[in-house]
Amino acid sequence: MRNEGLGSWPARRARKTPQTAALVHEGRTITYGALLGRVARLAHALRALGTGPGDRVAYLGPNHPSFLEALFATGMLGGVFVPLNTRLTGPEIAYQLDDSGASVLLYGPSHAGLVDDIRGRTPVQAHIALDGPGERGYEALLAAASGDPLDVPVAPDDPCMIMYTSGTTGSPKGATLTHGNITWNAINVLIDHDLVAGEVALVSAPLFHTAGLNMLTLPVLLKGGTCVLVAAFDPAATLDMIAEHRVTFMFGVPTMFQRVAREPGWATADLSSLRILTCGGAPVPPSLIETYQERGLTFLQGYGMTEASPGVLFLDASHAVSKAGSAGVPHFFSDVRVVGPDMADVAPGETGEVVVQGPHVMRGYWGRPGDTAAALAGGWFRSGDAARVDEDGYAFIVDRMKDMIISGGENVYPAEVENVILADPDVLECAVIGVPDDTWGEAGRAVIVPRPGADVDPGRVLDALAGRLARYKIPKSAVLAAEIPRNAAGKILKTRVREEYGMP
Repeated sequence: MRNEGLGSWPARRARKTPQTAALVHEGRTITYGALLGRVARLAHALRALGTGPGDRVAYLGPNHPSFLEALFATGMLGGVFVPLNTRLTGPEIAYQLDDSGASVLLYGPSHAGLVDDIRGRTPVQAHIALDGPGERGYEALLAAASGDPLDVPVAPDDPCMIMYTSGTTGSPKGATLTHGNITWNAINVLIDHDLVAGEVALVSAPLFHTAGLNMLTLPVLLKGGTCVLVAAFDPAATLDMIAEHRVTFMFGVPTMFQRVAREPGWATADLSSLRILTCGGAPVPPSLIETYQERGLTFLQGYGMTEASPGVLFLDASHAVSKAGSAGVPHFFSDVRVVGPDMADVAPGETGEVVVQGPHVMRGYWGRPGDTAAALAGGWFRSGDAARVDEDGYAFIVDRMKDMIISGGENVYPAEVENVILADPDVLECAVIGVPDDTWGEAGRAVIVPRPGADVDPGRVLDALAGRLARYKIPKSAVLAAEIPRNAAGKILKTRVREEYGMP
C-alpha cells in the first residue's frame, strides 16, 4: 500500500475486522467493512470534483459519521482536511476557509443558512450538503461513485489536517498536522491508556476539537474499537448512553464531567462498564477528582495542545491519588521541559514555561512562517503555559502565562484559585480574572455561576477561602453570572470574561 497516512486506515482495519462495529450514531451502526466502502466512494466523488493531493477539504457540522468519512476520504486522496468549529460565526468560518484555501466544503443542515450567507466570499468551489437533494447531495454523490479503494502515495510527513487553534487571543492560526504527527499521537494514547480492541468510546466532545478527535476517536478506530457518536453533549443523556452502550472510554473537559456528576441520577447510574475516563483541556479541580473516586472511578488526566496533536503529558491511574492535581509525565514518544526565559530548565518547584518536542508536534502554522519560526525556536514548541515540576518529574500546570495576575508584586495563577472555589458544592462554574486596583495594581475577581437551585452569596464564597489560600491570592471581589464564556474546547475565554466583568 503506497498510502502510509490516515487515508489507508479504513482499508487496513477492514482487512482485519470487517464485521466489527466502527461507528454507532442515532441507532445506526457502520461496520469497518462498510466504512471502507463509504470512504472509498466519497474519495472518488471528491476526486471527480477536482480534489487531489494537497487540496483542502473543509467540514462544518456536529459529530456525525460523515465527519470521519470525509477525513479518511480526504486522506485517501492525499488532500488536507480542515475541521471547522460549529460555534463560530459566518465571518469567522469565512476567515478559516479563506486562510486554508479550502476548495470543498461539506456542511450539515444546522449550518445551511450560515453557508448560504458566506457563499461566494470564500475560495470554496464545491458545496456539499449532508442532507442535500439532487446530485450534489452527500448520499447521492456516494451512491453514484465507485466503491473501489484508491491508493494514492501519501508519506507520513505529508500534511493531513489543518486544525485551527481556539483563538482565545487574536486570529486563529491553522496548526498543520502531518499524517505522522497524528499517528504518533495515537500510538502514545494506545501505549499510555492501554486501549483494547473491545473499547467502546462515547464521543460527545466535538470532533472538530483536537482532543475529541485525536485523543479519543482516532486511537479507538486504530485499535479496532467502536465509537458512539453524539451530536451534542447532554449530561443526563450521557448517563443513559453509558449504560445502554456499555461505554468503556470517555473523554471530557472538566466542566462536562462536573455537569454529569451534578445530575440527579448520578448516584444511582450504572457506570459499571466504564474503564477509562480521561480529562483535559483545563486543570482538573481536586474536588471533581474526589467526586468520581466516590463512585469508584479514577480520572486519567492529561495536558496537551492543538499544535502537539495534542497529547503532551499524561497522569496514569496508579498516580491519580498520590499526584492529584498533576498533569503527569510526558507521553511515551514525547519530550517535555519546563524552562525559564533563557530556555534553561527551572529547578523543581519553580514556575516556568512548558516546551515540547516529539514526532507528534506540528510542522508549523499554515501560511505563517514567522509565527512558525517563533513558536518552534530552537526546535522546541513554546506552549505559553506555566508549570512546575516536582522532585519526581511530575508536572503541575499552573495557568496560561498571559492569564497570570500580578497583585502587589505577587504572581497569582487564576486556575489555582478557581480550583478552590469549585470545591464549593453550590458553585457550578468559576473564572478568576485580574481587574485594576488602586492599591495593588491588579486584584482578582471571581465570576461565579451558581449550581441550579442554589442561593449563592458571592461574599460568603470569598470568605470561605480564608485559610485555604494565601491572602494575596483571594479575589478582592466576586460577581454572579448565568454562564462562563467558553470556546468549543471547553476552555474559558478569559478575554471575553474580562470584557464582560473586568471593569473596576
